[in-house]
Amino acid sequence: MFETVKNLLVTFIPIFVAIDIFAVLPIFISITGDIADSERKTIVRQSIITALAVSLAFVALGEAVFKILGITVDDFKIAGGLVLLVIAVLDLIRYGGERRKVEDTVGVVPIGVPLIVGPAVLTTLIVLINHYGIVPTVISLVLNLFIVWASFVNAEKITTLIGKNGIVAISKIMAILLASIAVMMIRLGLQNVIK
Repeated sequence: MFETVKNLLVTFIPIFVAIDIFAVLPIFISITGDIADSERKTIVRQSIITALAVSLAFVALGEAVFKILGITVDDFKIAGGLVLLVIAVLDLIRYGGERRKVEDTVGVVPIGVPLIVGPAVLTTLIVLINHYGIVPTVISLVLNLFIVWASFVNAEKITTLIGKNGIVAISKIMAILLASIAVMMIRLGLQNVIK
């Protein structure tokens, strides 16, 4: 029982940090600010379904793609760690939302992908599955997507409560945590390659 709870916790936190709801939330508000509540609810539903579908597809097909390309999990840890590190550094030196550009469609792109599920989340999922297994990782993903859904539904209340500066500050802390996770991934990948 303790091992299960521990695995859920250690898979939940990196996914939470990778999604970085505090960077996503202001962008969501700016994209959906001028639309009716019924449309906003549809967009929230589409974005969560898209994020879940893309994540599960990547989880299901990621390993097969690795085999076809001759990529090991350690290669992915190193490359993914470098990508996460760059994303984290960019978030630290400028406002976190700037790296996620808004395009034409809203529900699926950009909110579902890449706002909720981008390279950071996909990289994190593969590494977590390799370390802790698919079940705790997928459960943690679903729990995190529930938090995203609840945050989107209550976006205006959260922004009023925390304030825009508070959201930016929390987003910067998340970027530092993401950088730390990235360094850990690079270190683990290099240790296994060097062995």
